[in-house]
Amino acid sequence: MDWKIFLTVLVSVFVAELGDKTQLATMLFAADKEVSKYTVFLAASTALIIASAIGVLAGSMMSEYIDERYLHYVAGVGFIAIGAFTLYNA
Repeated sequence: MDWKIFLTVLVSVFVAELGDKTQLATMLFAADKEVSKYTVFLAASTALIIASAIGVLAGSMMSEYIDERYLHYVAGVGFIAIGAFTLYNA
């Protein structure tokens, strides 16, 4: 296992998910006193695993047809555009 890649992905996804609507929705479900916190945790974790698996599969398939360098450019431009849009609307 490449620990550098592992830690880079871990930190990137963790920071991106903090305060995200997914985390807020999970907190709302867990706030219900009649709901099992274990069930909420398992359901939310499973959903994130499935969403991540879709991302990995999509990235793997796209990398077969598109040069990795261009995927990095598109991702970079996309993140910059989202950041600019967020700043503009703030």
